[in-house]
Amino acid sequence: MAEAIALGATHIGQTGTNPSVGCVVVRDGAIVGRGVTAKSGRPHAEPQALAEAGELARGATAYVTLEPCSHFGKTPPCVNALIASGVARVVVAVTDPDPRVSGNGLRILREAGIAVESGLMEEAAKRGLAAYLTRQTQGRAHVTLKLAVSNDGMLGRRGEGQVRITGSQSREAVQHLRAESDAILVGIGTVLADDPELTCRLPSLKGRSPVRLVLDRLLLLPLTSKFVHGARKVPVLAVVSPDETLRDEAWLARRSDLEKAGVEILEAESLTDLLRQLAARGLSSLMVEGGARVAEEFLKADLVDRVWLFQGPGTIGETGVPSPMAPGHVPLGFELVSDETMGDDRLEIFERMK
Repeated sequence: MAEAIALGATHIGQTGTNPSVGCVVVRDGAIVGRGVTAKSGRPHAEPQALAEAGELARGATAYVTLEPCSHFGKTPPCVNALIASGVARVVVAVTDPDPRVSGNGLRILREAGIAVESGLMEEAAKRGLAAYLTRQTQGRAHVTLKLAVSNDGMLGRRGEGQVRITGSQSREAVQHLRAESDAILVGIGTVLADDPELTCRLPSLKGRSPVRLVLDRLLLLPLTSKFVHGARKVPVLAVVSPDETLRDEAWLARRSDLEKAGVEILEAESLTDLLRQLAARGLSSLMVEGGARVAEEFLKADLVDRVWLFQGPGTIGETGVPSPMAPGHVPLGFELVSDETMGDDRLEIFERMK
């Protein structure tokens, strides 16, 4: 199952609305077939692993990170492929909460005479499936808050643009986190101060940049910004309030200019409403990258599911912008699941307690 979980992790963020599932087929103690949900979302992991195993699948055990699908979609159900292959046993980590599947896949396999077990390494598998599970169970996008904090707990300096806090290893890790996310969000203050691109810049991650969102109820997003210049290559959504009192002639003119430049204007009544709209679009994961006010808003709204907290070695001092979270302190309602050194930096990962 650990191998299946590792396989599933390789395609996170690349399988569209489908979860990235891993599957291995084991015969006589040896792995004879491996599969992971294809980058397009199809084919699923199970038929690929079974195809690699071939006749060796007969009498074997299939380990799958998520309950095999049991309904007809664009492809036949994976339970059919497992039954036809002749496997003797199927071990599942996580039961699928999708009402079209939930428990039905396991039932169909058992009715076909296949031994079925579930719950093996469930918590580890849920981490890789977190975005999909949040969208299915809560109807909203899964939120990862990323913070880079100085040694004295600051996010940056007041009145200045971007301040480099962490080193190259941490920045590379952030690029990989972006690549695993369906969307990324900042506030308009960050855009005005830093003019970021928020794309994946590593050569190996080209083409995997997430949809970019900016909270911008007054539509202050400059037409000269990197966001707008690249809007036709990597989508940009400016999130505004539905409050009509904010919409004077100047606002309407800015909206028209932004739309002509390729920016989509998205109305959202609240952060919860925004996350639900993202889920409805098939965007399962959102990375919140700044700034301090936006981070505080998501935390206060109890909408953060995971936190990546980087700490650099330097200090900023009294002119700094305080972080809403401090390194070394587990925030209420979260648990520390990882603590590692990255060069001169430290990375703590917190997850919402179940």
